[in-house]
Amino acid sequence: MKDTLFYTNLENHKAPVNKILSEATLFQKIPDDWHIVVTDIKGSTASVENGFSEIVNLIATGSIIAALNIASKHTITIPFFFGGDGATLLIPSILLPEIMDALTLHKENIQKEFDIYLRIGSVPVSHVYKNNQELKIAKASITKLHTIPIVLGNGLHFAEKEIKSRDKILDQAHAKKTALDLDGMECRWNKIPPPENSNEVVSLLVNALNESKQASIFQELLEKTDEIYGSLSNRNPISVPKLKLKLKFNYHQIRTELKASNKKFGVINFLKVWITGLFGKYYYLPSAKGRKYLNELTQLSDILVIDGRINMVISGTTKQRQRLTEYLDELEKKGTDCLWYSC
Repeated sequence: MKDTLFYTNLENHKAPVNKILSEATLFQKIPDDWHIVVTDIKGSTASVENGFSEIVNLIATGSIIAALNIASKHTITIPFFFGGDGATLLIPSILLPEIMDALTLHKENIQKEFDIYLRIGSVPVSHVYKNNQELKIAKASITKLHTIPIVLGNGLHFAEKEIKSRDKILDQAHAKKTALDLDGMECRWNKIPPPENSNEVVSLLVNALNESKQASIFQELLEKTDEIYGSLSNRNPISVPKLKLKLKFNYHQIRTELKASNKKFGVINFLKVWITGLFGKYYYLPSAKGRKYLNELTQLSDILVIDGRINMVISGTTKQRQRLTEYLDELEKKGTDCLWYSC
């Protein structure tokens, strides 16, 4: 039971992430009997290029929601990482059969509804350690409402490569024993422009090639990003003014959401979503509860992910991006074992 509640009971540190990265003792080794679960959409690049980016994101989100709803039922907290076209989760052994069954049902539904192939698989953490890969974790509170896992080591990416290479086909009949619960999954927002005083949004991915230097490189990068862009809240691309009146609820979008959620596309379900969208516009703008919800939504935005790499979504100006680009180029030239990509 101690290992089952390992992440649930892990201390939630309130210090800035760069300070947490400077303290090696704050990171705990993930228990050997835990598992790494990976979902990944095969051919996602082509799907995005063909205009299906929102469907790709929705499918990836569904794999997280399916696992979180199962963990919540058992009063267990699990760390997860959203990857756009898939997700990575760390789970205790007790949850593995039920979560893999649910993900298999999710995979089948996505194949049937969208003809998109969702790859799923799991690797024991013990197997990662046997292959000399590191996997340590800390928990950080980055806003009053949002706590993120911070992972150091290449263990998650080792597991992801292994799962993609074997592309295991799971037992379909066994999966029917578990219900697929995707309650809470929704996609109700149109594209949101950057906040005031910003003219672009940058997606940044940094990889420290030397595993032992991850913490120091990530710490330095976060400090430099704070210097250029300001705090996480200042560079958050999602803002309350831009969220207002950005709800979407046309026929095609509602139909896509219901199909991805494994819900019957009937009159009742359609009307539930449509009415939410219709009245949501008038609820969020003048209502105190509506404004509170929008403020909470901005705090819960997943704009910083550290899973053995560092992933950030940053809102700012062209000059700020140029300063950050120059800094990252210098890191590479100095031979600091750092590779970076942005878009």
